[in-house]
Amino acid sequence: MHRHGLAARKALGQHFLLDEALCGRIARLAGDLGGRQVLEVGPGPGGLTRALLAAGAGHVHAVELDSRAIAALAELAAAYPGRLTVTEADALKVDPEAMMPAPRRIVANLPYNVGSPLLIGWLARAGAYESMTLMFQQEVAERIVAAPDTEGYGRLAVAAQWRCEAHMVLRLPPGAFSPPPKVWSAVVHLVPHAVQPEPSLARAMERVTAAAFGQRRKMLRGSLKSLGEAEALLAAAGIEPTRRAETLSVAEFEGLARALLARSA
Repeated sequence: MHRHGLAARKALGQHFLLDEALCGRIARLAGDLGGRQVLEVGPGPGGLTRALLAAGAGHVHAVELDSRAIAALAELAAAYPGRLTVTEADALKVDPEAMMPAPRRIVANLPYNVGSPLLIGWLARAGAYESMTLMFQQEVAERIVAAPDTEGYGRLAVAAQWRCEAHMVLRLPPGAFSPPPKVWSAVVHLVPHAVQPEPSLARAMERVTAAAFGQRRKMLRGSLKSLGEAEALLAAAGIEPTRRAETLSVAEFEGLARALLARSA
């Protein structure tokens, strides 16, 4: 880090994970990486990158926005010939499917400022990946795995759990990072369901969850008014109109989405 002037930048949401044992543990949580194409976002000085390569990843595709890190990662590429490709780019603008063939996995200590948007984009194409093992601020991780009727349950939980099995598998204190963030972090392991929703159903689900959680303190008969004929929609899905968004299971949200789709057919 000193040789390449790699002091962490707050503007890039950088908190480097350098502990070799912790990096190795995260790589193991991603499962057997043998022969797998692995996407890593925000590798920085390459602590996790090294662990992924050491764990036997077939090929690691590291996407890094910070040009200072490219030279540092080049040293790793030389140490693991033909197994590491480093792309200097904004991960939000990268197409992982075009970048690497299947079987694909994503393993990353995500920059805090883009973690949720990246996850939403990957979830839209969840069927393209075997798994995603991702580190977030603990608050975001808790929202991803939250159960109905809990404080953290919202659109992110529904989006993630509708498409994947999602579990929090590791918590890390601020002191594990350089520089230490002000909050704890956590790793979430997501395994996409074998069958993914059709695009039309996904669009209906987005409309339903946006309306329901957009006014989450209202009863559903009020929050879903923007969709038109809210009470009829709720009746078609077998849901009481006096319930609120945070009480619905993921399956019940899918029922609402299917009812909305059927109405527009």
